[in-house]
Amino acid sequence: MVMGPRVLFIGGTGIISTAAVARAVALGFTVTVLNRAASSVRPVPSGVELVIADIRDTAAVAAALGARTFDVVADFITFAPDQARAAVDLFRDRTRQYVFISTASAYQKPPARLPITESTPLRNPFWKYSQDKISCEEVFTAAYRDEGFPVMVVRPSSTYDHTRLPLLFGWTDVHRMREGLPVVVHGDGTTPWTLTHAVDFAVGFVGLFGLPVAGEAFTITSDDVLSWDSVYRHVAAAAGVTDPMLVHVASDRIAAVAPDFGPGLLGDKSHPAIFDNTRIKSLVPSFGTRIRFSDAIVETLAWHDRHPESCVVNSEHMAFSQRLAEL
Repeated sequence: MVMGPRVLFIGGTGIISTAAVARAVALGFTVTVLNRAASSVRPVPSGVELVIADIRDTAAVAAALGARTFDVVADFITFAPDQARAAVDLFRDRTRQYVFISTASAYQKPPARLPITESTPLRNPFWKYSQDKISCEEVFTAAYRDEGFPVMVVRPSSTYDHTRLPLLFGWTDVHRMREGLPVVVHGDGTTPWTLTHAVDFAVGFVGLFGLPVAGEAFTITSDDVLSWDSVYRHVAAAAGVTDPMLVHVASDRIAAVAPDFGPGLLGDKSHPAIFDNTRIKSLVPSFGTRIRFSDAIVETLAWHDRHPESCVVNSEHMAFSQRLAEL
């Protein structure tokens, strides 16, 4: 039996990594997933090897992997520079290609010009998550420059599947729509935002495996650009609500009332997000926008309605929404 190229996914059970694992399997890669536990929500597909170990315990990971090497290692769960340094130490002699999943929120905020490209500066003064991802990129880039560590950087933006609602307060917003209650939309609702289905992302992502792109970075997003009002109205329509009561509140006012949401708004969602995907399309011709949010959200709402355990109405989010709507 001929075995395909060996790929190790670190993570492998999140929204985008699950789709990427499925794509790699479909293309004939020999796939191993390294995770600290099996997932009941997104189990690994049949034929995928699951290695149970905590990536933060490098000794345990080294013992679990033994002397094995991989053609590609895809890292979905490095979030801090010390973790990046540990990854370089652990995988410098184990892989021909190391793919670090960064974030498009690392790009300059606010952007000086649109569309955003790979040459857009990396600077986000608002969100520590993005700042830490930038620091990780710097660690990996230095390792490539100094010793030839074969890293490639991928920057996705807002990516979803049938389990995720890209709304400020998640399912609580759907509940409020169905109850005829006001739903908060940040800003004036006209900011353009790009939404990428995980299945589309996976085509571009896995398409880069094995290509000679060490030291390079790629934005992978769809061309499905919507205003935030459109996002909420598509969700409302899928939820059976014809005229949702959308209330617009400035992002900084939301941050003052609900500070946990401030960094993600001020450092990402309140800014226009339009991306140029020329580079990824030139190398992976099969990549494109095949799944539109307006279509996919219908299945997302149906999935939630079939899984009532996922339809959690958060009392704190209810209170935030009401207070913000009254400002």
